[in-house]
Amino acid sequence: MSFELILKYFPALSEEQADRFKQLGPLYSEWNARINVISRKDIGALYTRHVLHSLGIARIQPFNPGSRILDVGTGGGFPGIPLAILFPETEFYMVDAIGKKIKVVQAVAEALELDNVTAGHTRAEKVKEQFDFVVSRAVTNMPDFVKWVNNKTSREHRHDLKNGILYLKGGDLSEELKPFPKATEYRLSDYFREDFFDTKKVVHLPL
Repeated sequence: MSFELILKYFPALSEEQADRFKQLGPLYSEWNARINVISRKDIGALYTRHVLHSLGIARIQPFNPGSRILDVGTGGGFPGIPLAILFPETEFYMVDAIGKKIKVVQAVAEALELDNVTAGHTRAEKVKEQFDFVVSRAVTNMPDFVKWVNNKTSREHRHDLKNGILYLKGGDLSEELKPFPKATEYRLSDYFREDFFDTKKVVHLPL
């Protein structure tokens, strides 16, 4: 599925945004041939399983200009890169413990001239700054994730949802979220029609 899928759900993109989304396909194909950041079977479904999936967060909470987002365990740049294209006036700090993955993020951000992206080869626990939201795609279970990022959100709220975690995950999360009664699950199948999203969710956990 190609770039047109993004236009289907986000028809109000500027020409520059549309062009950047269009470039993601060739950029990730080229980098993936060198450094395997997306599974080989998934690269053909990049726009569904990675780009649109990342943008599911934007359906739950659009980011305001001037806000700051931490993307933990970003891998090759998801969900941070698609969100940074969609919200050019929001700052994204994208971290991963694996250096070669951060190299890909930096190269993609540079190729797209995304001046709102900073990438760091570090663990979440070592990040000292504070952010409006921490985003991630299922890097670990929620209890462990909360331990990593618990003190990283600002107390000043500027969005409809309270500052905290916006986590992309699938399946039955009832056990995992038991310790977090304030967590809310949003089904992505309410926003995107592709079968891939039938079990996919965004979890919001205020911190």
